[in-house]
Amino acid sequence: MLNIADTLHRWCRAARPFALATVVGVHGSAPLPTGTSVAVDPDGNAIGSISGGCVEGAVYELCRQVLDEGGAPRRAWFGYSDDDAFAVGLTCGGELDVLVQRVDPAAQPHLAAAFDEARRGRPTAVAQVVDGPEELLGRTLCVLGDADAAHGTLDAGALDRTVTAQAVALLRAGRTARVEIGGDADTCPEKLSVLVHVHASRPRLLIFGAVDFAAALCRIGHFLGYRVTVCDARPVFATAARFPEADEVVVDWPHRYLERTRVDARTAI
Repeated sequence: MLNIADTLHRWCRAARPFALATVVGVHGSAPLPTGTSVAVDPDGNAIGSISGGCVEGAVYELCRQVLDEGGAPRRAWFGYSDDDAFAVGLTCGGELDVLVQRVDPAAQPHLAAAFDEARRGRPTAVAQVVDGPEELLGRTLCVLGDADAAHGTLDAGALDRTVTAQAVALLRAGRTARVEIGGDADTCPEKLSVLVHVHASRPRLLIFGAVDFAAALCRIGHFLGYRVTVCDARPVFATAARFPEADEVVVDWPHRYLERTRVDARTAI
């Protein structure tokens, strides 16, 4: 859902309910990954894509039904049928498991804050129950920035703490994933699946030494989506003009720069 955070934030601020269709499982070859969403508002406006075009029409109609009729979230499965090549399915041969639910921003105000953080490029995680007890299906809680505290609630107890810990871990790893939780007395008697949507800050690439090799690494790192820093104590060589693909060029000794900058598991040096 964070792939369309900009529009969802506007709808939440306007207190507009919407239907949200989310890819909660992918099998085989599929155009887009788990966590990708489509949303439809009461006027029939649609945003996002979950298949690159193959099943968008069917998903749109299902969203309209869920938005108009309300009720519990619905599941839909889309694959390829050898028996009927004209059936709605994926031409790539993969399979999609899709959850469609009605979202009322007034009932889940924490979502507006999560969408706002994501659209600003800040680290955000939204945990969404995609399988389990009917009363929990579709519920969400959010982790914003580097905080370990959750916004929103699933059951205001041990389950919230467990899901929050999983969301924090995936946020630090920069990875959207589905996790299995419950089935025990300490968290939740029934097993459930939680899809943790992650919008992570860009991973960092720190390059020490303002030389020709560094310029080549800058280009590669920029292309791969890293936030690139070049550091060298020689001001003549450490210039933005020599490293236009770098996000920042620092004039300092490496050990001094490393003492004052943040390095984590997603930092390459």
